[in-house]
Amino acid sequence: MVELNSEYHSLANTVFMQMQEGIIVLDEQLKIVKLNLWAQEVIGYKEQLLTGKDYSILFCNLTDYQRIIAHLFEHHRWTGEVAKKRFNGEVYIEFMNIRTIFDSTGKIKEYAVVFRDMTKQKNYENERQLAAKVLENISEGVIVTDKDGNILSVNPAFELVTGYVEEEVYGHNPRIFQSGIHGPQFYHEMWNSVLTKGKWQGEIWNKKKNGDVYPEWLTISSIKDDKGEITNFVAVFSDITDRKHTEEKLRQLAHYDSLTGVANRYTLNTHLESLIDTASKYNQQLAVLFLDLDRFKHINDTLGHNYGDQLLKEVSFRLKGLIKNKDLIARLGGDEFVIVLSNIKHPKEAVNVAEDIIQTLSTSSFILKHHEVYVSTSIGISLFPLDGHSLETLLRNADKAMYKAKSSGRNHYQLYHEEMHHDESKQMKMEVGLRKALEQKEFFLVYQPQIHLKTGKIIGIEALIRWKREGQEIISPEQFIPLAEETGLIIPISEWVIKQACEDAQQLHLLGHSNLSVSINISALHFNQENFVKSVEAILQQTNINPHLLDFELTESMIMPNASQTISKLVKLKKLGIKLSIDDFGTGYSSLSYLNRFPLDRLKIDKSFIENLNKYHDDSSIVEAIISIAHRLNLSVVAEGVENKKQLLFLKTENCDHIQGFYITKPLPLAELIRFLAEWEEDLLNWLC
Repeated sequence: MVELNSEYHSLANTVFMQMQEGIIVLDEQLKIVKLNLWAQEVIGYKEQLLTGKDYSILFCNLTDYQRIIAHLFEHHRWTGEVAKKRFNGEVYIEFMNIRTIFDSTGKIKEYAVVFRDMTKQKNYENERQLAAKVLENISEGVIVTDKDGNILSVNPAFELVTGYVEEEVYGHNPRIFQSGIHGPQFYHEMWNSVLTKGKWQGEIWNKKKNGDVYPEWLTISSIKDDKGEITNFVAVFSDITDRKHTEEKLRQLAHYDSLTGVANRYTLNTHLESLIDTASKYNQQLAVLFLDLDRFKHINDTLGHNYGDQLLKEVSFRLKGLIKNKDLIARLGGDEFVIVLSNIKHPKEAVNVAEDIIQTLSTSSFILKHHEVYVSTSIGISLFPLDGHSLETLLRNADKAMYKAKSSGRNHYQLYHEEMHHDESKQMKMEVGLRKALEQKEFFLVYQPQIHLKTGKIIGIEALIRWKREGQEIISPEQFIPLAEETGLIIPISEWVIKQACEDAQQLHLLGHSNLSVSINISALHFNQENFVKSVEAILQQTNINPHLLDFELTESMIMPNASQTISKLVKLKKLGIKLSIDDFGTGYSSLSYLNRFPLDRLKIDKSFIENLNKYHDDSSIVEAIISIAHRLNLSVVAEGVENKKQLLFLKTENCDHIQGFYITKPLPLAELIRFLAEWEEDLLNWLC
């Protein structure tokens, strides 16, 4: 009998110590007598540290302990959740069951406490509630299915997008949403990816309850248990109809002129490059016709830009009817058009087209609402390979021929020929002077302040180059920059501008304008040099300027043609700390599609839009759209060319970030700029408003 009791006691002790719940034994004085291993692991105490200690030591709140013990003395038991603390001081929630143990005489022998750590359950419940709240509020639709693909639940966004309520789809397979656009192979590959890789993501067309077919961006993921078995599938999707429409609009903006619908400069460059390659490969000829409408400015000034725009549309329509499908018509901007005739057999074909264009435009009037107008055109023609082997050369020579036709009396065409170079003696003299200008220190910089519209603070300045030859008037950049680009002199000139602007900025910083940034216009030819970034690094080291206060202004035509190389170069500049802006936005490709691709900081709205803000509603709408889209892409906006109060107020209302222009001040030499900065007060902007 003694042996049996011993075995029973040993078994009971083993069970006590191995139970997967915490057990604490208290004596009749509520002193701790014993703990099993699970209890020790949960609370972090070893048994010897607690033996003989009052049970209250484990409670966070003495009031809780007293309340529980009072209930225990009256009812001999208590069950519930209570806050406890571990050996390391961590507080946790415990589900506790405490019972009174009596001996054979009915006297209290001890108390048994059985408990569970509720931390995981509480965390799970909190996470579940949080997940439910997230699903309830996110804009993406969510579908949860079982392992067989039967729908278990959907979120409110699903109901908004599809038109179905949860009760209508519960238990159904998501194939009820199929549009019929995708074939079996599409779905086979999709589910193969989900089952083998655990995930599929892509664009898919599905059908709403009302039968409408729409595109969505869908992500399907498999959910697995601890054994790696699939238990559920989760699909998260969003309706991308608006995005598809936007992409189409952006594609149109990227490749076609928004006013006339013909190709834009970007498409012209790309297409002409391809045609030149083909012509070279197969020994073909092609012609480039450069068109400029005669006295178009007079029509614009007399009737207004709206009528001018309507005329450009009508001209484009007539031109389209004169060229073949293999040929290309593009608008470069303003009233300039280019037509490319591919695989011509004889130059006479280009001449015939030019004559047809002149006759079509000049012999029949254009009706613009209630106004009847006549317009003629001057056309320059260059031929490949006779007049050049590159698109730049062909376009330039066709342009020169067009100016020759215009100077010969308009409404005429002119073939390019070498003798036209002799008409450039004036440019030759300017080129000679340009080559000596750096050496003779004839260049200088002026600066135009940029104002933060909300604070009224001057946050930056734009550096602008000027050329002053001894005994002559100041030569504007519009006169010498194109020549500098053409001759390659723009590279040393640009390096001088960057270095001088950095040195001047350092001087301003030392005078107390430590946060003033300086914007510098970057030449396309300079930017495209292989060592451009290295030359910039060298200037930064020489001048010791903080690169975060430099802002390089680039044009759309610089960065679009060779996007991959451009991105690499821009990323290197960003790593140096230099900010990047797009200058004259809206006058080049007018493409928003690249804004996310390139690491840009700001857009500068071209001054032509600002100039016409109070004249034409379309320009106002364009400015509003540019500001809105830029802000959504986290780009700040600078409006240049602000010349009056109305323009300033409009830009302020539309939440434009920064402005510059003659309404604030003309570009100033450094000494005058220093005085201007000293006199400027933030309240002056409110006064100007």
